[in-house]
Amino acid sequence: MKLTILHTESSLGWGGQENRTLHECIGMKRLGARPIILCKPGSKLGERAAGAGIEVRTHPMRSNRDISALLYAMKVIKEDSVDVVNTHSGDDSFICAIAGRLSARKPVIVRTRHLALPITSKTTYSLFPHRVVTVSEFVRRYLVDEVGIPGNKVTAVATGIDLARFDPSTVPDTLRAELGVSPSTLIVGTVAILRRKKGHHLLLEAIPEIIKECDGALFVFAGDGPQRENIEERIRDLGIGKSVRLLGLRKDIPTVLKGLDIFVLPTLQEALGTSILEASAMRKPVIGTSVGGVPEAIRDGLTGLLVAPEDSKGLANAIIKLLKDAALRRRMGDEGRAMVEAGYSTEKMVEKMHKVYTELLAARR
Repeated sequence: MKLTILHTESSLGWGGQENRTLHECIGMKRLGARPIILCKPGSKLGERAAGAGIEVRTHPMRSNRDISALLYAMKVIKEDSVDVVNTHSGDDSFICAIAGRLSARKPVIVRTRHLALPITSKTTYSLFPHRVVTVSEFVRRYLVDEVGIPGNKVTAVATGIDLARFDPSTVPDTLRAELGVSPSTLIVGTVAILRRKKGHHLLLEAIPEIIKECDGALFVFAGDGPQRENIEERIRDLGIGKSVRLLGLRKDIPTVLKGLDIFVLPTLQEALGTSILEASAMRKPVIGTSVGGVPEAIRDGLTGLLVAPEDSKGLANAIIKLLKDAALRRRMGDEGRAMVEAGYSTEKMVEKMHKVYTELLAARR
């Protein structure tokens, strides 16, 4: 029997959540399943999914009380013979889970939790789904220990990395030429939306101390967002304009990562840290904070270094340590690639999700 999975997403934007959903759909299709995405018209996920050859259905889903969305979801479940409904955001997790429960087909309902934030509706985790999937063990423990979801109902399946795309042996090394700097320039970088919770301000505070010890080091920030003006102002205030480059929003993330000597994400809140895993896949040593699921993405002392959150001094020391030790950087980069290959590939993620789906269907039958 060909497995048909309906992924639902009421978000219009694009981020790690939507990226994971798309890559899961692509992977499921390769396994012979039939993935379908139900999203809002004009959503980034819908556009990219259609471009990747994934079937897309659309409805405005104006709120979690949109009866027309409920009826449309029931229609899709019936007409497309849906076996699994996997919901992802607030409104769709309410509407489409109910649609699945009301449907005569009785598909299994899965709710994926992508974020390390307090939940706003326990019902969409406790009552509607047959299984909740989290992107990290940290989020799984939160739902079980603090929200009270039964442990046997929550499974952690880490987000996978596309090892073919993030392959240091095939990605061009062009960042230094683009920036007009010497091939010997040491570059420290981060890839993240410019939001305060990503901790860019902490890296900025650390830079003056770092360049005292490692003169000539360059810092690059890839990404855009609401903190851009504040970051630009802080760069001026600290007098570090010659040492920092804001690259803006980039589509060639593997190329950016290829040019780095160290990847840093001083985040204040993170479900897992997919960008950390991408950097590890590119054989880069990584530095992150001991918050959320980050300790799952960084093996402290092996693939990178963990520092305390909100500690710019500790962050500076960690960066200085790696800038001064090329051999340690290489060892950590190699260990990081091996770690991602062993447990964090897209293929591993898809296989684990396929197992969740098939086991639920077998139990239902």
